[in-house]
Amino acid sequence: MPNVLNGADTAWVLICAALVLFMTPGLAFFYAGQVPSRNTLAMLQQNFIPLGVVSITWILLGYTIAFGDDAGTGLVGNLKLFGLMRAGTTPAPAPAFHVVAPGVTIPTLAFVTFQMMFAIITPALITGATAGRLRLFGWAVFIAVWSVIVYAPIAHWLWHPGGWLAKFGAQDWAGGLVVHTSAGAAVLAMLLVVGRRRNWPRVGTLPNSLPLTIVGAGILWFGWFGFNAGDGLRADGIAAQALLNTHVAAAAGLVVWLILERLRSGHATVLGGASGAVAGLATVTPCAGFVSTLSALAIGAIAGLVCYLALRVKYFFRFDDALDVVAVHFVGGMTGTLLLGFFGQRSANSLGANGLFFGGGGGLLGRQVVAVLAVAAFSFCLTWVIAFAVEKTVGLRVAPADEGRLDRVQQAIEAYHLDAISGLPGSGGPEAKPAAAPTRAAPRPVAAGPDGTTSLVTGLLDPERVHTDELEDALAHAGATSVVVTEAHAAVETPQAQTVRGYRRNLELVSRLRVEVLVPERNVGAVLHLFDRFSAEHPEGFVQVVTPSASVER
Repeated sequence: MPNVLNGADTAWVLICAALVLFMTPGLAFFYAGQVPSRNTLAMLQQNFIPLGVVSITWILLGYTIAFGDDAGTGLVGNLKLFGLMRAGTTPAPAPAFHVVAPGVTIPTLAFVTFQMMFAIITPALITGATAGRLRLFGWAVFIAVWSVIVYAPIAHWLWHPGGWLAKFGAQDWAGGLVVHTSAGAAVLAMLLVVGRRRNWPRVGTLPNSLPLTIVGAGILWFGWFGFNAGDGLRADGIAAQALLNTHVAAAAGLVVWLILERLRSGHATVLGGASGAVAGLATVTPCAGFVSTLSALAIGAIAGLVCYLALRVKYFFRFDDALDVVAVHFVGGMTGTLLLGFFGQRSANSLGANGLFFGGGGGLLGRQVVAVLAVAAFSFCLTWVIAFAVEKTVGLRVAPADEGRLDRVQQAIEAYHLDAISGLPGSGGPEAKPAAAPTRAAPRPVAAGPDGTTSLVTGLLDPERVHTDELEDALAHAGATSVVVTEAHAAVETPQAQTVRGYRRNLELVSRLRVEVLVPERNVGAVLHLFDRFSAEHPEGFVQVVTPSASVER
C-alpha cells in the first residue's frame, strides 16, 4: 500500500524552499553593500546568475548525481533521473536524505525543489571572496561545471543514504560541509587562479552602502530558518528545535563579535554585528537539528570568537579574500562540523549521535574530522582545475584596469547616479541625455570688465544642496554669461580616519558638481558668494582669468 502524502510536511518543505531561495538575493545585497560603488551591479549579477544557471544544471544532472540511486561506489548517483524524467509527483516513501525518518511522505518534486535552492546559493558564496575580479561569462561557465562535478558529488556523499560519508557515520544537518566547507575550499582555489586585486593589501576599499549590507544580513537571517529548519522534511518538534537553534546561534555570534571588535578597535560596528550573526548561522548549520538550545548558544558564541580571529589569516597567508568568505563561511562551516562531535545529543534527535560532551566518546568527532578533510580536499582540487581551465579558455579574471569600474565595463551603467541627486540631465526617463554630457547654458555675448577681462570661475559644489535649474537662475542673476555643469569626485580629508577590518583611510572621494562659469570680472564676487552658498562645509573653488571673446562657443 503506497504511503499517503502528508500535506503539512509538504507545505512546510515548500515554504522552506522559498525561504532558501530568498537567501540568494539577500546574499547579493549583503555583498553588494561592501564593494566599491562602481562594482555594485556586477556583484548583484554574479549572485543572481546561479539562479538561472544552477537551476538548469540541477534539473539536468545535479539532482541525479546527488540523489539518484548510488552507483555502487558511494561517490555519485546514477543518471537514471537525468532531466527528472522518472521523478514524478507521487509520494516518495523516504526521500534520499540520510537524516530523514522513514515515515516521511512528501512529493519527490518538493524535495527536488528544496535541494535545488541549496545548490544555487552555494557557489554564490564564492563571489564575496573574488569581488572585483570576475568576468561574467567565465563565472557563468565556472558555476555550471562546478555545480555538477563538485557540489553534487559532495551532496551525495553526505545526504544520500548510500554516500560513503553517510555510511561512514559523518553528519551534516544542513550544509556545514556540503555548502560552507565546499564553498570555502573553492574560494582558496579560485584565489590561486584569479590572484589579488591591484595594490592589495596596501590599498583597500570601504563599503559603499552598509545599510544595503544590513538589509542583506536580515534577509539571510530570515531565510536561514528555512535553510536549517526544513532539512528534516517534516513540520515537527525537530524542525522547531532547529529553527530556535539557528536564531540563538546567530544572536550569540553577533554579540561575541561586537564585544571582540569593541575590545580590539574601540568600536562595535554594524558590519561587525552582521558578520558575527552570519558566522553564527554558518557555524550552527551542520548542528542545528542535532543539538540542544543551550549547545546552540555555545556554538554561536564559539563561532563569533573563532571567525573573528580568522579575519587575520588572509594577511598571514596573503590571499585576497575581499569580503572574508574564508573567515566566516569556511572556518565557520568546519568549526560547526567539528563542534557537532562535542555537542551532538541523541536526546535532541534520535537520528543523531552523542558527542564527546554527552557520553559519546570521540567516535563522532573522529568521523567529522575525516569528513572535513575529504570535502575540503575534493572541493579545492577540482575547483582549481575548473577555474584554471575556464581562465585559459573563455577567461575568468577581468583586466586589472577594470577592477574598480566593473559596472561600466560589464553593465554599461552604474548603480548610483549623481544625476538622480543633483537633477542633471540623464537622471532617467526616455528623453534623458547621457550622464557624461555636460549641461550648458545658452551662449550669450560677453560683457567684459572695465579692464577688458572676463573671468572663468570654477567651483566644486555639493549636489545635495543644489538643483541645476536653481543654480543656473542664480548664476544668470549674478551676471554669468555661460555655465557648464559636469559630474566630478573630490578627495576630501576626513576629520577622523575610516577603518573597516584593517583598512584605514583619511581621504575620501566624494561626489561633487563641477561648475564652470564665464563671468565679467566685476561680477566674480557675486559668483563666489553663490559658490559658498551651494558648496560643502569646505568650499572648493578657484578663479581663472581668460582673454575676452565676442561670444561663448557651444
